[in-house]
Amino acid sequence: MIEELLPPEAAAEETYGDAPATTLFPEEEALLARAVDKRRREFTTVRACARTALARLDVAPAPILPGESRAPIWPTGIVGSMTHCDGYRASAVAHARDLLTIGIDAEPNGPLPDGVLEAVSRPEERAWLTDLLAAEPDVRWDRLLFSAKESVYKAWFPLTRRWLGFEGASVTVDPEAGTFAAALTVTPPEVDGRPLTGFTGRWLARDGLIVTAITVTR
Repeated sequence: MIEELLPPEAAAEETYGDAPATTLFPEEEALLARAVDKRRREFTTVRACARTALARLDVAPAPILPGESRAPIWPTGIVGSMTHCDGYRASAVAHARDLLTIGIDAEPNGPLPDGVLEAVSRPEERAWLTDLLAAEPDVRWDRLLFSAKESVYKAWFPLTRRWLGFEGASVTVDPEAGTFAAALTVTPPEVDGRPLTGFTGRWLARDGLIVTAITVTR
């Protein structure tokens, strides 16, 4: 599912269940000393996905620890992203020489909890959401918006090392093409010698899930 949204330079792995008997590195295991079972399963399985994806790039297994703002610390020369929700875990990685950044996110295709939409959306986004929810209710466009913004942040942070709130990007969705655009509403930072003014991404709704992905090529 996730690989359908990614360019050939990226390697991805996904699973709809938890990986049995997956061994963690000691540094990873130490982070789970007080974790509940759900957290342990998410953490372990998504790292199993990441290591499988890395192996496709001929990268040896290594600990994948949370760094600043809990963004994953990837092996040198690698960019990547991980995501998990109920019934789905995935990771996507690429060589940094090929892609500048990757951001992926998966969510259940169901309505956002009460009060969340107002916290994560801008007025112009709520306008198109209302129209799409009325026209195509099989896709929870509010949840798609949330997922797209999660992918925006995951792609943004490794490039800038700066926080970006939900109001920091204005997202529009193309329901026919399966794409979205995120225009940044903050002062554009310079990335790879050019101003970063926004992102484009792709999305897919299938099997009770919504998946979004952003990649930036060099």
